[in-house]
Amino acid sequence: MAERERRSTGEGRGCQEVRGMDDLSLLFGTSTALFASLYGPTHVLEAANPAFFANLGAGRPERTGVPLVEVMPELTDQGYIELLDRVYRTGERQVGRDALVVIGTGEDAREAYFDFTYDARRDDEGTIVGVRLLGVETTQAKQARRLIAEQRALLEQIARQAPLPDVLDGMCRTIEELSPEVIVSVLLADEDGRHLRHGAAPSLPDFYNRAIDGVATGDGVGSCGTAAHGRRDVIVSDIATDPLWRDFRHLADKAGLAACWSTPILARDGRLLGTFAMYHRTRRAPQDTDLAVARVFTDIAALAIECHRAEQARRAADAREKAARDDVSFLLTASTALAGRLSEKETLLRLADLASPALAPLATVDVVEAGGVRRVASVGPSEEARGLLASHAPGRGAEDDAVARVLASGLTEEARRTPNGPGPWRELGVTGYVCVPLVDRGRRPFGALTLLYTDGHFFDGHRVALAEELARRAASAAHSARQYARRAALARDLQTGLLLPDLPDIPGAQLAAFYHPAGEGLEIGGDFYDVFARGDGSWAFILGDVCGRGPMAATTTALVRHTARAVAPLFDDPVHVVEAVDKALNDRNALQDNGFVTLVYGHLAPAADGLTVHLVRAGHTLPLLLDTGHVAHAVEASGALLGIGDPPGLTARHLTLRPTESLLLYTDGITECRSAAGEQYGDMRLAKALACAPCRPAAADIVRTLAEDVRVFMDGREVEDDQAALVVTAGEPAPQG
Repeated sequence: MAERERRSTGEGRGCQEVRGMDDLSLLFGTSTALFASLYGPTHVLEAANPAFFANLGAGRPERTGVPLVEVMPELTDQGYIELLDRVYRTGERQVGRDALVVIGTGEDAREAYFDFTYDARRDDEGTIVGVRLLGVETTQAKQARRLIAEQRALLEQIARQAPLPDVLDGMCRTIEELSPEVIVSVLLADEDGRHLRHGAAPSLPDFYNRAIDGVATGDGVGSCGTAAHGRRDVIVSDIATDPLWRDFRHLADKAGLAACWSTPILARDGRLLGTFAMYHRTRRAPQDTDLAVARVFTDIAALAIECHRAEQARRAADAREKAARDDVSFLLTASTALAGRLSEKETLLRLADLASPALAPLATVDVVEAGGVRRVASVGPSEEARGLLASHAPGRGAEDDAVARVLASGLTEEARRTPNGPGPWRELGVTGYVCVPLVDRGRRPFGALTLLYTDGHFFDGHRVALAEELARRAASAAHSARQYARRAALARDLQTGLLLPDLPDIPGAQLAAFYHPAGEGLEIGGDFYDVFARGDGSWAFILGDVCGRGPMAATTTALVRHTARAVAPLFDDPVHVVEAVDKALNDRNALQDNGFVTLVYGHLAPAADGLTVHLVRAGHTLPLLLDTGHVAHAVEASGALLGIGDPPGLTARHLTLRPTESLLLYTDGITECRSAAGEQYGDMRLAKALACAPCRPAAADIVRTLAEDVRVFMDGREVEDDQAALVVTAGEPAPQG
């Protein structure tokens, strides 16, 4: 009776449990949540909803009434049976979040994540009879969270301007970790969009990456080439049969690839940036989640590539700007170096120094001279190299010589080889050259700059343009130096013709002169002096200053000198000679008028007590007499400017120079010169300078003392006005015979 009662009671409780299971089955039967009811210490699977078998069954038949380990034996090694045992023993609820479950075995096994709740099942008396399991698969949510985290990490890399290969490689690895069955590849489009280059594919074989690097875009060129060409998604679920892969099928087979889905990577303006591809080793079509992942990471790849290109463009712009600044700096330095007071030869030597090593390791400069070509500069890294270059003489008429061809054509010649013709090219290791003509202002080549490269380095267009600009500036500077030298030589020749090359010897007298032209000596000065015989044993002397400079001043100087020489023998009175000069100046054609003239003119003759002097001053600085006591006195004589149309009102002055006394005639270029501080030399300093001459000075001593004092006073400043002086010193009287 007792046994029957126990069984009756147990069956009653069992019926209640079954009714409860029926209610739960109704509740969870169509739910996506997992539900299962386990009974007894062996965890017999009494009931479960379809979602339980769909998610955990791994394709196995739905079975109930047997222990759970028989339905899913893989759970034992993962600790889940032990967890059910604990709930069954203690009755304590257990909760798991994002619990990893390996479902299935062998090749069919897959990983999934779940949120589980395990509750003890009790009968009416509170006795634990089993465990109730509720669960929700969180695999996609977990992947979504990880996807967001990885996406954020990639965006941070892009923001930090990480190298593009690192960003793309990291992106590929992230997707492959989220979806282990996927192999990811990114190809980058060329600027013209006609070819695709390897970007990142960490899990594809190297031979495969090398083979598709540079593949053309176009219809029928695999998944990626077609997607790039059509700007659309291309899905190939079976590479072995799809015609798009006809030319690449053997390559895919060798790499073990069976499916490929490719998405074009486009910029915001629609330009092609590349392709994003997902490969599979089994035939497969994409799910919606696959396409969503592709869209997300395609956008990230587009952002990374655009940022990379923008950074490249910025760096290229910075490099161009720096190169432009460097070029301007180089050319400014070159212009400064070539702008000094250099001769033509010095200019060409400096050209070679500027070109090497800045533009090339070796440089030479050749010029046309006397019908031939002469090498005037050779620059290299060693004495041996310079010697080899200097020993090579290009031939002007040689057709196989680059210098000869450039001189003939006036055009730059460049080659990535050694120059034709004989030369020390092998010894110097020459691998390329550029030869640039040096052209004068008449567009005729007068020389050539040759730059030689070694060790396989070559000129680019930018360097050639820089060499041509340097050659142009140097040619202009050399032409100016040549013109300067010619003008200076012409001015010297003309000035020499207007001044005495040598002062004459006068009995009983010493003569000395000083002349310093203003500026650079390119123009004929207006200061002049002359000493000549009158034919009666006396001598005439003259020192003057013509208003102005240049050719007109030269013609006026010549007119004054020649007129004085012509009439001096005719008049004993120097006043008449100077009046004749004034008339000649006033009779000039108006177009030839070059302004006024100032001068001191006089006659001197030996006398028993020294030299007799009879002079006239016409608007000029006062002559100075240095007496035997070493004191300078001004020699007064009235007279106005010549050549202005008014009578000069001349008055002659007679005086005698006793032995060792001197008469100094000078122009205002001496007394009006200024020091660096702006102080004027003046008459007082001139008198002091004369007093500093040696005791009983010769004429040359006085000139030397005066010139040195003026030089020290000016301290290197450029002379702004011509300076001239003439000294007449009386000698000891000749013995009477």
